[in-house]
Amino acid sequence: MSDIPEGNIPELVRSLEASATLSAPLETRRWRSADLFFFLAFAGMWLLLAPLVAYAGYAVLRPIMGWQVHTQVLPENAFFAVVTQTIYYVPLLAYVYLLIVVHYRQAFWTGLKWGALSFLRVARCFVGGIALSLFTLVALALLPDKQGFPLEQLFASRHAAYLVGGFAVLVAPFMEELIFRGVLFAFFENLVGLRFAVVTTALLFAGLHVPEYWGAWHHAALILLVGVVFSVARGLTGSMAPSVLLHFAYNTTLMTGLFIGSQHFREIQAVVNH
Repeated sequence: MSDIPEGNIPELVRSLEASATLSAPLETRRWRSADLFFFLAFAGMWLLLAPLVAYAGYAVLRPIMGWQVHTQVLPENAFFAVVTQTIYYVPLLAYVYLLIVVHYRQAFWTGLKWGALSFLRVARCFVGGIALSLFTLVALALLPDKQGFPLEQLFASRHAAYLVGGFAVLVAPFMEELIFRGVLFAFFENLVGLRFAVVTTALLFAGLHVPEYWGAWHHAALILLVGVVFSVARGLTGSMAPSVLLHFAYNTTLMTGLFIGSQHFREIQAVVNH
């Protein structure tokens, strides 16, 4: 050290610290508390802004398109609900992609731990999702809720049922699992532990759906159970894929049952209001 000029020592220390950081395992630089804070801040802020963007867009397009739906009843309109949800999901998906690919410098699917599944495991996930949905239907038949809930209002017509059902099957399973069993699960598992990740993501998943089932508490309790199953599948396999497949099979079974039971959605209002 005697050969190093005294004035260069601080610069040398900073250089060594930077080199140590760069040489540290990449896994230790992913899913940190600071990244969790920024993700939650963005997700929460955009959750509030997305409906405002949807309302603003409707206000601009209404006179041009000749739409007659009043703004007071827009929350009960299936098309508006799907558009609002899409406005929320698209930037959130872009944020997650940039977080993993640009910030963490990792392949998108690898970062999400989308592990390859054998045909047998895929089949098991589908059967599990179907069984879970059937259990839910039986439980609700034995313990029906005494009042309706906001989500039922979206099934106001045959076209609305097709729109909401298609979104529930084709979009919601992946996006909801991306948020809860993908990003949040990875953060919680890395920062606290596996058990915490399972319990917390299941609770947050149920909390997201509480407004949809407000007042129908048996539905809300079953959604919590469903969330636990999805989170346990993620924890046991170390992959997000099983929870997505379970979620997809679960929603598909429910929508298929509603489709058949309502005569191809022709009698959807009578079934929903039953």
